[in-house]
Amino acid sequence: MSETSLTRSSAPITQSAAFEHRLKWLREKSAKTKAAATSDASSSQSSTTSNRLNRSSVQLQRKAAEAAIQVEKKQAETPQQLFLPGFDIGAFPNRLNRSSLIAPIAHRRRKFHQQTVMVTRGNCVLEYTGEQLDEADGDLIMALIAFAQPFLLGTPVQLNRKQLLRAIKSGKIGSSQYDWLHRSMKRLREATLFLEVRKKDGSLHYAVGKMVSFNIVGDVSFNGDSETYTYTLDPRWVLMFSNREYSLINWEKRMRIRRGLDMAKTLQRLLATSADSVQRYALDDLKSQMEYASPMRKFQDSLCSACKELERLEIVSTWRLEESTKGKPQLVMWRPAVA
Repeated sequence: MSETSLTRSSAPITQSAAFEHRLKWLREKSAKTKAAATSDASSSQSSTTSNRLNRSSVQLQRKAAEAAIQVEKKQAETPQQLFLPGFDIGAFPNRLNRSSLIAPIAHRRRKFHQQTVMVTRGNCVLEYTGEQLDEADGDLIMALIAFAQPFLLGTPVQLNRKQLLRAIKSGKIGSSQYDWLHRSMKRLREATLFLEVRKKDGSLHYAVGKMVSFNIVGDVSFNGDSETYTYTLDPRWVLMFSNREYSLINWEKRMRIRRGLDMAKTLQRLLATSADSVQRYALDDLKSQMEYASPMRKFQDSLCSACKELERLEIVSTWRLEESTKGKPQLVMWRPAVA
């Protein structure tokens, strides 16, 4: 009987242990399920919040972009006065003078740029679409800016074509000069650029042509009877000249630079961007900026001829080619006290 008693009494004990084990398992499973449910709910709530934030961010970005478009549109459409004290003709923004926008390409076939990132110096990006511009085109741009200064930029300017050519060309004016002028005006009208300039700390200084296209020359028309061009200049030129970020070029000396030495004109513009009496430029950088495709040896020969011309006109007092402290070839130019 004792064995039977033990067997019968052991059954409830075994069943109770199993029940407790089962209950513990259920409790643990319930806790895990609850935790998972809480986690899912939290994840779902987080996902909902994240989606809501993403939508808000997208909306804010869209509104910011729309606001930026409106700001630049207003800048492009509001006539502004360009006030450049102390110059008649020969002022040009430093950012453009330090770029490959205008290059001494001589009579080579012009490259066509399609949103090309041009060579620049400093914290700026310049994208350009149009035919490569040469120094003669640069002279024309500076003349158009000078003649437009008495007017609000963005309003029409009328200019006799012979008067315009006399400002930028020496010698006799004939049909070939008129033909060139018409081609160049068309080239400048079709050219567009985007310029973004940043401060030393990386923050945005200004941007031109990002939202609303910027043409170097605005609407252009020609009246054959009066032989006059009517043109407009984008008011945002004022932005590029702001904070005295422009060069004043000695126009009389520029017009005396001899034919075939456009590289001297490029160097003159580059020199004018800084008041430093001694200026140093790496030859690799100069070669890229000038869109010079031939070997470095030929480039150095052309550079020497250009520097001799600058010395002849006393735009520089002296110059030399040497190696930098890093062993790289460079051009060093000394400006006279009065250039």
